[in-house]
Amino acid sequence: MLDNFKNLLSEKRQELAEKLSNREEIAIERSSDALDSVQRSAEREYAISSLDRDWQTLKDIDLALERMEDGEYGTCQRCEEEISPKRLKAIPWAAYCITCQEKIDRERRNYREEFVLSDAA
Repeated sequence: MLDNFKNLLSEKRQELAEKLSNREEIAIERSSDALDSVQRSAEREYAISSLDRDWQTLKDIDLALERMEDGEYGTCQRCEEEISPKRLKAIPWAAYCITCQEKIDRERRNYREEFVLSDAA
């Protein structure tokens, strides 16, 4: 079973590495047409956001492969309980069980909301 996850992680890593090597969509091009310029800017922002997400996933995959080497793969990095096989099948690089991941997501949302509110004041 662990070999299956390792293969999935390696394949996804290779896919992302190839995708990340192609960054043409973030090139800055000048246009005399304001509408074209706005559209290119929006496309560039989307490409940068996608690139950032892919880099994070690549980092998460590398960490998951390290956890495999250390014998910690499949164990939640927060509560140390087993991560469900169903979750690992869906997200093989998951570092947290679903309960802890939901708590982390909630904490991040609350932090962002507090940051935005304090910034507006």
